[in-house]
Amino acid sequence: MRESTVDHGRPVGGFELICEIEPPTRPDLTHARHQIGVLGPVTDAFLIPDNHLGRATVSSIAVAHEVQTMGGRSIACVNARDRNLLGLRRDLLTAAAYGVEEFLFVHGDKPTVGNRSGELTVRAMMDAARAAGADPVFADRPAFRVGAAAGLRPLPAWKRTADFLFVQVCYSVDALLRWRDAHPVELPVYAGVMVLASVGMARRLAESIPDIDIPDALVEAVERDRAAGVEAACAQVLHLRDSGAFAGVHLVPVSRYRQVAARLEDLL
Repeated sequence: MRESTVDHGRPVGGFELICEIEPPTRPDLTHARHQIGVLGPVTDAFLIPDNHLGRATVSSIAVAHEVQTMGGRSIACVNARDRNLLGLRRDLLTAAAYGVEEFLFVHGDKPTVGNRSGELTVRAMMDAARAAGADPVFADRPAFRVGAAAGLRPLPAWKRTADFLFVQVCYSVDALLRWRDAHPVELPVYAGVMVLASVGMARRLAESIPDIDIPDALVEAVERDRAAGVEAACAQVLHLRDSGAFAGVHLVPVSRYRQVAARLEDLL
């Protein structure tokens, strides 16, 4: 593999905003294109989830290619849950054919139908993507850039070899900064920020992510005014930017992407 053609330098100000879009659950990219178009003016790159929340979606690699055809930079999320080594090989070939160079490898949510394939781990996926560099099949293609997800806990040594890290969603800037101070790494680290859209969403997050802490004051504010979740997320983005501790944020606007784009355009 030759060196990647992606410009990995940070934008002016040294802070990247990576927005996650809602992946299509039908064979129609209209909604995905709309999110990309609306968020594009305030976004440095788009993260494309893979079978998000355990539901079947259009391939993250195909949507990542769509982002690129619209002039954006894409990071395709790929989960270990749904793949064996042959399936991952297929995905790497597809990505190389489409010119998709960046991946976020994750464990994967609990599937809504069936069971995990059980064969792959995130570490094995990273090893396989890197091994492609010595494979003649990929000789004339750019090298893949691979990232991993990290919880607010000690980092295993193998995750420190990733090209970048995405830290789990957290509603506390202080908690993110404490984790960053306790686990220094040289690679780019992106803090997870998610818009809290409703009280029901707060309950679901608390059930699915045991160590997430959603402030009661935020839940109460969202119950009074649904726009409060957008305001809080955008304020958190600014606080993290001003801290200088992170390369950027991984922002999950959920269904509030229009409001998030408008508010960030005002703030930034």
